[in-house]
Amino acid sequence: MIDVLHDSTDRIESPVELSVVIPMFNEEEALPALVGRLRPVLDGTGEPYEVVAVDDGSTDRTAEQLVELRAIWPQLRVVRLRRNSGHQAALTVGLHRALGQYAASLDADLQDPPEKIPEMLALARSQHLDIVYGVRANRSTDSGFKRRTAGAYYWLMRRMVGTHVPAQAGDFRLLSRNTLDALKALPDQPQVYRLLVPWFGFPSGEVTYHRDPRVAGHTKYPLRKMILLAVDSIISFSVAPLRLAIWLGTLAFFVCLGTLVYTLVVYAAGDTAPGWTSLIIAVLFIGAVQLICLGVLGEYLGRIYTAVRQRPTYYVAEDTGTAAAPTMGIAWPGPRRGQGTREDSLGGQGLS
Repeated sequence: MIDVLHDSTDRIESPVELSVVIPMFNEEEALPALVGRLRPVLDGTGEPYEVVAVDDGSTDRTAEQLVELRAIWPQLRVVRLRRNSGHQAALTVGLHRALGQYAASLDADLQDPPEKIPEMLALARSQHLDIVYGVRANRSTDSGFKRRTAGAYYWLMRRMVGTHVPAQAGDFRLLSRNTLDALKALPDQPQVYRLLVPWFGFPSGEVTYHRDPRVAGHTKYPLRKMILLAVDSIISFSVAPLRLAIWLGTLAFFVCLGTLVYTLVVYAAGDTAPGWTSLIIAVLFIGAVQLICLGVLGEYLGRIYTAVRQRPTYYVAEDTGTAAAPTMGIAWPGPRRGQGTREDSLGGQGLS
């Protein structure tokens, strides 16, 4: 479902104070530990809450386990996607459908401690904050490669996007209803929330924590997805690659100018045979610069094509909270709605 923002005068007040959004993909091994730690924390707050578990097309028993857990945990709400659409897309689904006045996003691997959520909520209320970031004060449990690549990512983003991007803050954060509504009002596009949320400029604070080892399973962010995330982050929030292409073209011009002067000097001296090496180097250099510039332009052109095409990147197959609290939105004209709590609906762009 493509959610739309409604005027505040038409907004229906929700009895839910806190929503916890958890994207999941093949997390059957981590689910028991997650529930064992998260439920006591949320019950202990004394606040009306919901847990929005977004099953991102899991191929194991994650979806079945979530349905079984609903029988003993009424606050658990299951949103199931028809196919794997990516972590950021699943997070978008959960945030757009969250009913709470505040929404915390949490990964199922328990590397980010759910025990920090009440502290985030208390900080947001006491200081009237719209955003509270979970900032990793210690990443010693991560591999050396992971720490170095993560450090390079945040250093690059802060240099290209701005210092308002919190260092070492991932997708563990608390958002107010104002922030959630602002996110829903944005046009559909690939969302990189660790850059998009700071971009709003809402009042924000930080809660630090030690990052724990993954409780079970394996990482869902291998090197390939980390590179894709970095590319999405750069292209979505900066035109620096286009400017880099200009500088490369300028450098190529001066190199060719120098080669031209060298060629004329060699020609005047009557020794033209040795020019083969410099000619090959110049041709290869110019060709490489042209290909790099074309690649950069192609990336930006591809994003424009994706935006114009307006093809959704996820299908919501089922939302167990729909019957109790339907989400307003624009229905897709193709698939028809099912009966009861089942539905076929579409969402906006996400990171695939």
